[in-house]
Amino acid sequence: MTSLIDVENLTLSFRTDEGLVTAVEDVSFSLKKGEVMGLVGESGSGKSVTAKALMQLNPGNAVYDPKSKITLHAEGREVDVLSLKKAAELKIVRGGAISMIFQEPMASFAPAITIGNQMVEQLLIHTDMTKARAKDVSVEMLDRVGISDPAKRFDQYVFELSGGMRQRAMIAMALSTNPKLLIADEPTTALDVTIQAQVIDLMKDLVNEFHMGIIFITHDLGVIAQTADKVCVMYLGRIVEEGPVREVIRNPKHPYTRGLIAALPRFDDLDAPLTPVPGDIPSPLERPTGCVFHTRCREIIGDVCKRDLPENRWVDPTHRVACHLHAKMEAAR
Repeated sequence: MTSLIDVENLTLSFRTDEGLVTAVEDVSFSLKKGEVMGLVGESGSGKSVTAKALMQLNPGNAVYDPKSKITLHAEGREVDVLSLKKAAELKIVRGGAISMIFQEPMASFAPAITIGNQMVEQLLIHTDMTKARAKDVSVEMLDRVGISDPAKRFDQYVFELSGGMRQRAMIAMALSTNPKLLIADEPTTALDVTIQAQVIDLMKDLVNEFHMGIIFITHDLGVIAQTADKVCVMYLGRIVEEGPVREVIRNPKHPYTRGLIAALPRFDDLDAPLTPVPGDIPSPLERPTGCVFHTRCREIIGDVCKRDLPENRWVDPTHRVACHLHAKMEAAR
């Protein structure tokens, strides 16, 4: 199956008073139509910055390395995303072929405009629908994501909805333009467990119904295990491990991935203490040399981890890892 989007050697820095600060470094991945990819890592790992780069939503002080390339395969053509400059050109990646669900709907919906008017406005921008047709489509989409009495909710404001309904309304708004790629940036973090489960089930149904690609951003490997086909584990702007979600969770190759899994509660032993990843993620202003994880790694190999950047190696045709431990094991064979 051909790719929906290809990201190659994405390196992104921000101009600051302290100089250029690297947020994402040499990130590459592909996503196919109908595939769900989890992007996992602690806060500050570069997940959201990477996702926003796909829509050119990062602020004006963002600097893309010349080797960076993002190619969207949509509407029978290849779109070089980073070459898009004008607002009219950017429509294809901002609400057209790509839509994004943000973590906090209260900060994403305009509080003084009804939910329905905001949904209609985007449809008028991205399609050739009449206003009446755009309203019908919006009400229908609110109904399809499980919002009760959708015609009434259409005329309400975001503060009149519960947390779960706000998130569903945002999903409905993102889907109404029939995107090829949906980016979900921690859509369940602010919700209680019951509503989280409902949103996860809804995401699965959407993939089956619309056959779109989804990038699911979260810090919770447990959520990814329920939703994704494959997972990319990010740390300090780099992808340290990538592979099918079941393979990565059952047979993690990178110490950071093992640390994230060890930090999850064990349902077979609820009294077992949680084992956090030691230390804190470094500031991008103090980016470590060599392997970016060596300052927190329990399995560090002498000076090699501090000095040399590990290569991304394929441990099998679908599973790759950037770690000196794997290189050492290969050399010992």
